[in-house]
Amino acid sequence: MSWQIDAAGWCDAAIAVPSPNCDARPDGVEVDLLVVHNISLPAGRFGGDHVLRLFTNRIDPQAAPGYETLAQLRVSAHFFIRRDGSVLQFVPTTARAWHAGVSTWRERSGCNDVSIGIELEGSDLVPYEDIQYDALIRLASALLLRHPVKEAVGHCDIAPLRKTDPGPYFDWQRIYTTLPQLRPEPLAE
Repeated sequence: MSWQIDAAGWCDAAIAVPSPNCDARPDGVEVDLLVVHNISLPAGRFGGDHVLRLFTNRIDPQAAPGYETLAQLRVSAHFFIRRDGSVLQFVPTTARAWHAGVSTWRERSGCNDVSIGIELEGSDLVPYEDIQYDALIRLASALLLRHPVKEAVGHCDIAPLRKTDPGPYFDWQRIYTTLPQLRPEPLAE
C-alpha cells in the first residue's frame, strides 16, 4: 500500500512525535527539495531515544559527552528513518523544520524554507540498511505526490564547508534509479 501525506503534512506511515522546533514557511514558497541527512546519538551508536529527545528539546545534557552543547540546540527534521525502517515524523511537511542550518542550493540560501529534511539513522562510517532505503523511497514517493519536489540532495551538498552527511556509504544511485525525477541537474560552473 502507498504511503500518503495528508493536507496538514503528516505521513500516515510515520509515528508522529511533534517537535516545537519548527515554524511557518515564508508566504508563497513551494517545497521543491529533499535534503537527506544522517544522525546517530551518541555518535556511531544506533537505537534508543536520543535523537527523539534532541528534536523535542528533552535530551539529557549528562547522558553522554558533548550532550551539554546539544541540549542547548533547537533543531529538528521532518522525518527520521531508523535502522529497522520505522519512520518518525517531527514536523508536518507544510511547516519549516530546522534541519539545514546555514545552507545554499542553486543560489538560494536558507534551504529550510524550501526543503523537507529526512534524517537516516546512520553515520558516514557505515552502510545504510536495505530497509532504510525502502522506507526512504516510499516516503519520497509520497512526498512527490503532495509537494512539487524536484530534487533530492545531501546535507553535504547544501552546506559543503561544514557537513558531510549522508556520507560516502549512501547509495544515491539506488534512489535516483527508482525515482529519476529526484536526480539533480548538474550545477552550472
